[in-house]
Parts: sequence; structure tokens; C-alpha cells
Amino acid sequence: MEKETIALHGGYDKKSGFGSMSVPIEQTTAYAFRDAEHAANLFSLKELGPIYTRLTNPTTDVLEKRFAEIEGGASAIAVASGQSAIFYAIANLAEAGDNIIISNKLYGGAVTLLAHTIKRFGIKAKIFDCENVDNLESQIDDKTKAIFFESLSNPQIVVSDVDKIVSIAKKHGVVTVCDNTVATAALFNPISWGVDIVVHSLSKYTDGQGRAIGGIVVERDGLNEFFSSSPRYTHFSMPDESYHGLVYTSLPLPCFCLRIRLALLRDIGACISPFNAWLLINGLETLDLRVEKHSQNALEVAKFLEAHPKVKSVNYPALKSSSQNNRVEKYFKNGSASGLLSFDVGTYEEAKHIIDSVKLFSVVVNIGDSKSLITHPASTTHSQIPSDELVKSGINPATIRLSIGLENPKDLIADLTQAFN
Repeated sequence: MEKETIALHGGYDKKSGFGSMSVPIEQTTAYAFRDAEHAANLFSLKELGPIYTRLTNPTTDVLEKRFAEIEGGASAIAVASGQSAIFYAIANLAEAGDNIIISNKLYGGAVTLLAHTIKRFGIKAKIFDCENVDNLESQIDDKTKAIFFESLSNPQIVVSDVDKIVSIAKKHGVVTVCDNTVATAALFNPISWGVDIVVHSLSKYTDGQGRAIGGIVVERDGLNEFFSSSPRYTHFSMPDESYHGLVYTSLPLPCFCLRIRLALLRDIGACISPFNAWLLINGLETLDLRVEKHSQNALEVAKFLEAHPKVKSVNYPALKSSSQNNRVEKYFKNGSASGLLSFDVGTYEEAKHIIDSVKLFSVVVNIGDSKSLITHPASTTHSQIPSDELVKSGINPATIRLSIGLENPKDLIADLTQAFN
């Protein structure tokens, strides 16, 4: 089936239960087992089924199956947030003494998590240039466990050189992890380009209305075989003492998300609520239509900004003038680039004036909402990053980020026009 159809029907049998057309919300903490043997069989994986909502839930199960299918993956696990999805993906690969290599252009929360917080777990982060990956291969050593990048970066709106990143990673047997939040599964599927693991903040375009927090991790097919023969990731093919000697790669189930579920989600507990999973299922049903409209509107606004005399530069790769346009045409559906864009004016004072003067845009740090949003990254989402590092990553005090919504673009342009005055 095509993605639009999967988004409406994937992972759910409407002939089960009462035949509800809307996926039911299983809003429960725990589940009654048939008997003691049934409970024991579930915990030992002799039978599969819900045990406790921290681990599994029927509503969340639909979201996971549907999203995995849309991303072209073998399995998925939904978690509490996009940040927890990133943490689980990396913690599932690396341990104290290891290192990861991360893109120089990432969401600020990802930077602080991967370069600072995870350092306290004994995992070091190295930096590579996701546009020109010449400095990537030389940084890989026998302790490198992941290469992490965004398919479309926030807020620089840069398209990573996915082909080269994947080629280098496969040469050295290192797992690639791609955050596909901004591009969305509607426009780009990293797994089809050789990426191993995909993560999303579902709070953004998947929800689409700023209602629910959630994240997801998706794994490609074939990771069981990869981990079975890899000297880097022996914890997948060695007995797990915390789960009575379970060997993840020996099971007929995709092992990456399974290990997150049985070890990390079990112990750390950053799980998604069934109600949020239900909201995200409903958001997913219209993702393709919404992203198409977000992209069309964003292109119109980007063209307006590009021609405005007070704008120094515009970052939106669907613009024909963009140095990133060839990659958008190569990787993304119909050469679209989602609804996120950024632009620079002359000074911080000018940027502040514009943000304070808009009437239709809302000053909000979320993205992917049906309503248009505006923010100043250097003082909000990326404010924990030192100023010199910000400038190196393409963010300066005069940078404004827009998340273009579903309004008529004429109204958005009119609002920005009056804000410039």
C-alpha cells in the first residue's frame, strides 16, 4: 500500500473488538492475565501481548505498526517525547567509554543531550559537518557506536549529505541514526537510503496541532543479522543478565526496538500515554495532506522574504536559489521541504522588533503546528549553546525561525509585511 493508505489503515483490524472505525483508546495501566501461566508466558516472551502500559499498550501498538510501515522499517517503539526517542536510540548502542559522532547542525535540545548530558554517562560526542562530510571518516574509531544527524536540520534548514554519511558508516560498520522530524515520513524515508535507525518527535508534524508530546524510534530490516556478526555491538548477541540471559538477536523479532522495550523502557520508563498515542494516530491520518500544504505555503513565504530588502538571507532549500536545492530534489518527495524556514535580518534588535510586531504568527518554540509560529532560536531553543558555537552552526542573533502553518499564505505575507515596518 502507498503511504497515504497506510496512514489510515495500517496496524489496525477494524473487524476486531466492537468494529470501531476510530482506533480505540486503551486507557489502562495494567492488564488482567488469564492465569498465572499466561502471566509467566508473557514475561518470558513465550507469548506476546500487553503486560503493563509502560512496556506495551494496544493503542500504542497501532501507532508503532503504522509508523514503522510508513517509514519503511521493520519495527518501531513509541516513547514519551522526541528527546526520549533520541536518548533511547543512543543508549541502546553506546555505553561508558564509547563515543558518538553528531552533526554540527542539530536542534538545540539534541545538542545539549548528546554533547553534554550523555557525557555524564561516559559517552563522548564528536562533531562532523553534515553538509561536507570530509571530516567524518577520520573521527571513527573502534569505540564509535553511532553517527547521528538530522535529515533536514532545525533551524538552519540544511539537508544532510545522506548518501555519503551512510556510505562511510557502512564501510566501518557503524550504525546511523537519523532524526527525520522536520522532513517527516511524508517527504523522506531515510531507511530507503540505507539509514539504520530513524527517530522522530511526534509532537511536531505527526500531531500537527500542538496537542500531544511523543516520540518514536524505527529500525530497518536486517539489524538482527548485522548485530549478530558485529564486534561493535556485542550486547545484542550476548546474554542479557537483566532478562534471564535473553539473547536479542536470537529471537524472530526485530532486536533494536525490542531491546529498548525490554531493557531501557522497562528501567527508565519514559513511555507514551495511550491517549497521546491515540491523538498521534489521528494526526498521522492527514500527515501527507498537511505536509504538502505546509510546504507550498512555506515556499510562498520564502520567496517573499528572499525579495524583501530588509532580509539578508533566507534558509529554505526548496528555493531554486538555495545551495541545498539539488539535495531537496534528490531526496525529498516532489522537491518539497516541509514548513520550517529561517531568515536573517541585520541585528538582534531588528529580529526582536519583527517577532514582537507580528499579529497572526504566534511566538512559540514548537514546530509543525497547523498555526504559523515564530521564534528567535539564539535566545530560546538554542540559548544553552555558546555564542561562538551557535555562529559556527549557522545561527546568529539576527536569525528568525518560522514554522509555516496552514493559513492562506497571503495572510502570512501580509502579517510579515506589517511587522517589518
